[in-house]
Amino acid sequence: MSSPAVLVVDDEKTIRNFIRKNLEVRGFRVSAATNGMEALEIFNTRSIDLVILDIMMPRLDGLETTRRIREVSTVPIIILTALGEEADKIRAFDLGADDYLTKPFGVGELLARVRAVLRRSRWSESPVRPGSIRHGEIVVNLERHEVTVRGQITEFTPTEFSLLVYLMENVGRVLPHRQILQKVWGPEYGDEHEYLRVYIGHLRQKIETDPSRPRYIITKRGVGYCFER
Repeated sequence: MSSPAVLVVDDEKTIRNFIRKNLEVRGFRVSAATNGMEALEIFNTRSIDLVILDIMMPRLDGLETTRRIREVSTVPIIILTALGEEADKIRAFDLGADDYLTKPFGVGELLARVRAVLRRSRWSESPVRPGSIRHGEIVVNLERHEVTVRGQITEFTPTEFSLLVYLMENVGRVLPHRQILQKVWGPEYGDEHEYLRVYIGHLRQKIETDPSRPRYIITKRGVGYCFER
Protein backbone atom coordinates (compact mmCIF):
# COMPACT_ATOMS: atom_id res chain seq x y z
CA MET A 1 0.00 0.00 0.00
CA SER A 2 1.24 3.51 -0.82
CA SER A 3 1.94 5.95 1.99
CA PRO A 4 -1.14 7.82 3.23
CA ALA A 5 -1.68 11.26 1.71
CA VAL A 6 -2.38 13.97 4.29
CA LEU A 7 -3.70 17.49 3.63
CA VAL A 8 -2.60 19.97 6.32
CA VAL A 9 -4.55 23.23 6.45
CA ASP A 10 -3.49 26.06 8.78
CA ASP A 11 -2.74 29.74 8.24
CA GLU A 12 0.11 29.55 10.80
CA LYS A 13 3.29 28.61 8.96
CA THR A 14 4.98 27.21 12.06
CA ILE A 15 2.10 24.79 12.69
CA ARG A 16 2.00 23.69 9.04
CA ASN A 17 5.72 23.08 8.95
CA PHE A 18 5.72 21.27 12.30
CA ILE A 19 3.03 18.84 11.16
CA ARG A 20 4.48 18.43 7.67
CA LYS A 21 8.02 17.70 8.85
CA ASN A 22 6.93 15.16 11.46
CA LEU A 23 4.63 13.32 9.06
CA GLU A 24 6.98 13.32 6.07
CA VAL A 25 9.90 11.95 8.07
CA ARG A 26 7.63 8.98 8.91
CA GLY A 27 6.69 8.30 5.30
CA PHE A 28 3.44 10.26 4.89
CA ARG A 29 2.85 12.25 1.70
CA VAL A 30 1.84 15.77 2.76
CA SER A 31 0.11 18.61 0.91
CA ALA A 32 -0.40 21.98 2.61
CA ALA A 33 -2.87 24.87 2.37
CA THR A 34 -3.22 28.16 4.22
CA ASN A 35 -7.03 28.44 4.20
CA GLY A 36 -10.19 26.53 3.42
CA MET A 37 -10.46 27.69 -0.19
CA GLU A 38 -6.97 26.42 -0.99
CA ALA A 39 -7.74 23.20 0.87
CA LEU A 40 -10.85 22.49 -1.21
CA GLU A 41 -8.95 23.11 -4.44
CA ILE A 42 -6.32 20.56 -3.40
CA PHE A 43 -8.89 18.12 -2.05
CA ASN A 44 -10.87 18.18 -5.31
CA THR A 45 -7.83 17.50 -7.49
CA ARG A 46 -5.80 14.97 -5.45
CA SER A 47 -6.42 11.71 -3.66
CA ILE A 48 -6.37 12.54 0.07
CA ASP A 49 -6.51 9.98 2.91
CA LEU A 50 -6.66 12.41 5.86
CA VAL A 51 -7.31 16.12 6.40
CA ILE A 52 -5.81 18.01 9.37
CA LEU A 53 -7.65 21.29 9.55
CA ASP A 54 -7.45 24.42 11.70
CA ILE A 55 -10.74 26.11 12.67
CA MET A 56 -9.72 29.77 12.67
CA MET A 57 -8.54 30.69 9.16
CA PRO A 58 -9.09 33.53 6.67
CA ARG A 59 -11.34 33.30 3.58
CA LEU A 60 -12.99 30.00 4.61
CA ASP A 61 -12.78 28.67 8.15
CA GLY A 62 -12.32 25.07 9.21
CA LEU A 63 -15.94 24.44 10.15
CA GLU A 64 -17.29 25.45 6.73
CA THR A 65 -14.48 23.54 5.04
CA THR A 66 -15.44 20.44 7.04
CA ARG A 67 -19.08 20.82 6.01
CA ARG A 68 -18.17 21.08 2.32
CA ILE A 69 -15.83 18.09 2.45
CA ARG A 70 -18.51 16.02 4.16
CA GLU A 71 -20.93 16.74 1.33
CA VAL A 72 -18.76 14.66 -0.99
CA SER A 73 -16.49 12.44 1.13
CA THR A 74 -16.11 10.44 4.35
CA VAL A 75 -12.33 11.05 4.45
CA PRO A 76 -11.20 11.33 8.09
CA ILE A 77 -10.80 14.89 9.39
CA ILE A 78 -8.81 16.01 12.44
CA ILE A 79 -9.66 19.51 13.64
CA LEU A 80 -7.06 21.79 15.27
CA THR A 81 -8.46 23.98 18.05
CA ALA A 82 -7.19 26.44 20.61
CA LEU A 83 -7.44 25.55 24.28
CA GLY A 84 -10.96 26.12 25.62
CA GLU A 85 -12.84 26.16 22.29
CA GLU A 86 -15.25 23.49 23.52
CA ALA A 87 -18.19 24.79 21.48
CA ASP A 88 -16.09 24.69 18.31
CA LYS A 89 -15.11 21.08 18.99
CA ILE A 90 -18.74 20.02 19.35
CA ARG A 91 -19.74 21.98 16.26
CA ALA A 92 -16.92 20.33 14.31
CA PHE A 93 -18.08 16.87 15.38
CA ASP A 94 -21.64 17.72 14.41
CA LEU A 95 -20.39 18.68 10.95
CA GLY A 96 -18.52 15.40 10.55
CA ALA A 97 -15.03 15.79 12.03
CA ASP A 98 -13.53 12.58 13.40
CA ASP A 99 -11.11 13.88 16.00
CA TYR A 100 -9.39 17.02 17.30
CA LEU A 101 -6.04 18.19 18.56
CA THR A 102 -5.80 21.06 21.04
CA LYS A 103 -2.94 23.50 20.45
CA PRO A 104 -0.21 23.28 21.53
CA PHE A 105 0.33 19.56 20.93
CA GLY A 106 3.38 17.32 20.78
CA VAL A 107 4.65 14.91 18.16
CA GLY A 108 3.48 11.87 20.11
CA GLU A 109 -0.09 13.10 20.38
CA LEU A 110 -0.15 14.11 16.70
CA LEU A 111 1.06 10.71 15.50
CA ALA A 112 -1.27 8.82 17.83
CA ARG A 113 -4.33 10.69 16.55
CA VAL A 114 -3.29 10.37 12.91
CA ARG A 115 -2.78 6.63 13.19
CA ALA A 116 -6.00 6.16 15.13
CA VAL A 117 -8.26 7.95 12.62
CA LEU A 118 -6.61 6.19 9.68
CA ARG A 119 -7.06 2.84 11.40
CA ARG A 120 -10.76 3.50 11.98
CA SER A 121 -11.33 4.64 8.41
CA ARG A 122 -9.85 1.61 6.66
CA TRP A 123 -12.69 -0.86 6.31
CA SER A 124 -10.96 -2.53 3.37
CA GLU A 125 -8.07 -3.58 5.59
CA SER A 126 -10.31 -5.05 8.31
CA PRO A 127 -10.92 -8.81 8.37
CA VAL A 128 -14.19 -9.62 6.63
CA ARG A 129 -16.83 -10.69 9.13
CA PRO A 130 -19.61 -12.88 7.79
CA GLY A 131 -23.20 -12.72 8.95
CA SER A 132 -25.41 -9.98 10.27
CA ILE A 133 -26.84 -8.55 13.48
CA ARG A 134 -30.55 -7.82 13.83
CA HIS A 135 -32.38 -6.14 16.67
CA GLY A 136 -35.89 -4.87 16.03
CA GLU A 137 -35.93 -2.76 12.86
CA ILE A 138 -32.13 -2.46 12.68
CA VAL A 139 -30.15 -4.92 10.55
CA VAL A 140 -26.36 -4.71 10.17
CA ASN A 141 -24.63 -6.67 7.39
CA LEU A 142 -21.11 -7.11 8.77
CA GLU A 143 -19.54 -8.28 5.52
CA ARG A 144 -20.83 -5.38 3.40
CA HIS A 145 -20.66 -2.76 6.20
CA GLU A 146 -24.29 -1.99 5.45
CA VAL A 147 -27.05 -0.88 7.82
CA THR A 148 -30.76 -1.22 7.06
CA VAL A 149 -33.17 0.81 9.19
CA ARG A 150 -36.87 -0.01 8.82
CA GLY A 151 -36.20 -1.51 5.41
CA GLN A 152 -34.09 1.39 4.11
CA ILE A 153 -30.31 1.26 3.62
CA THR A 154 -28.81 4.09 5.69
CA GLU A 155 -25.34 5.62 5.28
CA PHE A 156 -22.95 5.43 8.24
CA THR A 157 -19.39 6.69 8.57
CA PRO A 158 -16.77 4.09 9.60
CA THR A 159 -16.77 5.30 13.21
CA GLU A 160 -20.57 5.39 13.39
CA PHE A 161 -20.73 1.87 11.97
CA SER A 162 -18.16 0.51 14.44
CA LEU A 163 -19.96 2.16 17.36
CA LEU A 164 -23.35 0.77 16.31
CA VAL A 165 -21.94 -2.73 15.86
CA TYR A 166 -20.26 -2.68 19.27
CA LEU A 167 -23.46 -1.54 20.99
CA MET A 168 -25.59 -4.12 19.16
CA GLU A 169 -23.15 -6.94 19.87
CA ASN A 170 -23.53 -6.15 23.57
CA VAL A 171 -27.31 -5.75 23.54
CA GLY A 172 -28.77 -5.42 27.02
CA ARG A 173 -25.41 -4.61 28.64
CA VAL A 174 -24.49 -1.24 30.09
CA LEU A 175 -21.17 -0.27 28.52
CA PRO A 176 -19.03 2.32 30.36
CA HIS A 177 -17.83 5.40 28.48
CA ARG A 178 -14.14 4.47 28.68
CA GLN A 179 -14.77 0.90 27.51
CA ILE A 180 -16.66 2.11 24.43
CA LEU A 181 -14.03 4.72 23.57
CA GLN A 182 -11.14 2.28 23.82
CA LYS A 183 -12.95 -0.40 21.84
CA VAL A 184 -14.25 1.85 19.02
CA TRP A 185 -11.78 4.76 18.93
CA GLY A 186 -8.72 2.89 20.17
CA PRO A 187 -6.48 2.43 23.22
CA GLU A 188 -5.29 6.06 22.91
CA TYR A 189 -8.72 7.24 24.10
CA GLY A 190 -10.71 7.06 27.31
CA ASP A 191 -11.73 10.47 28.65
CA GLU A 192 -13.21 12.05 25.51
CA HIS A 193 -16.84 11.75 26.58
CA GLU A 194 -17.86 14.53 24.17
CA TYR A 195 -16.99 12.17 21.30
CA LEU A 196 -19.56 9.72 22.56
CA ARG A 197 -22.26 12.34 23.14
CA VAL A 198 -21.98 13.55 19.58
CA TYR A 199 -21.71 10.15 17.92
CA ILE A 200 -24.53 8.66 19.99
CA GLY A 201 -26.58 11.64 18.78
CA HIS A 202 -25.66 10.79 15.19
CA LEU A 203 -26.75 7.17 15.66
CA ARG A 204 -30.04 8.19 17.25
CA GLN A 205 -30.81 10.51 14.34
CA LYS A 206 -30.33 7.59 11.97
CA ILE A 207 -31.98 4.68 13.78
CA GLU A 208 -34.58 6.08 16.19
CA THR A 209 -38.08 7.03 15.07
CA ASP A 210 -37.97 9.80 17.70
CA PRO A 211 -34.34 10.66 18.61
CA SER A 212 -35.51 12.75 21.58
CA ARG A 213 -37.17 9.64 23.06
CA PRO A 214 -34.81 6.79 22.09
CA ARG A 215 -35.96 3.19 22.25
CA TYR A 216 -32.72 1.53 21.23
CA ILE A 217 -29.73 3.51 22.56
CA ILE A 218 -30.35 4.38 26.19
CA THR A 219 -28.17 6.72 28.27
CA LYS A 220 -27.13 5.43 31.68
CA ARG A 221 -26.18 8.68 33.37
CA GLY A 222 -22.72 8.79 34.84
CA VAL A 223 -21.93 5.31 33.51
CA GLY A 224 -22.35 4.86 29.76
CA TYR A 225 -24.84 3.56 27.18
CA CYS A 226 -26.93 0.48 26.58
CA PHE A 227 -28.51 -0.91 23.40
CA GLU A 228 -31.92 -2.23 24.46
CA ARG A 229 -33.68 -5.18 22.90
